[in-house]
Amino acid sequence: MAKITVLSPVAAAPSGKAALPAWPAALSGLTIGFLDNTKHNFDRLVTDIGRQLQERFGVGGVVYARKANAATAAAPEIIESLAKQCDLVFSGSAD
Repeated sequence: MAKITVLSPVAAAPSGKAALPAWPAALSGLTIGFLDNTKHNFDRLVTDIGRQLQERFGVGGVVYARKANAATAAAPEIIESLAKQCDLVFSGSAD
């Protein structure tokens, strides 16, 4: 009888807690980033949101970055660029 190896696709749960930075008291003058995961219409959604944030809340700048595709993580250079340029980054999708 042949031996069958069964692999579990379940990853081990991470241990410990991650500290989250404090939410900014105001958006005025901040640079806001959006990480597009390439889902349909996300670019349209965040272009309008970025404009609204500038007009209504005084956001100083808006940065848009795009992943290669929705199934993979953002490249390290994209994450590093957003971290250097932005005070706050939103990642999302749309359809």
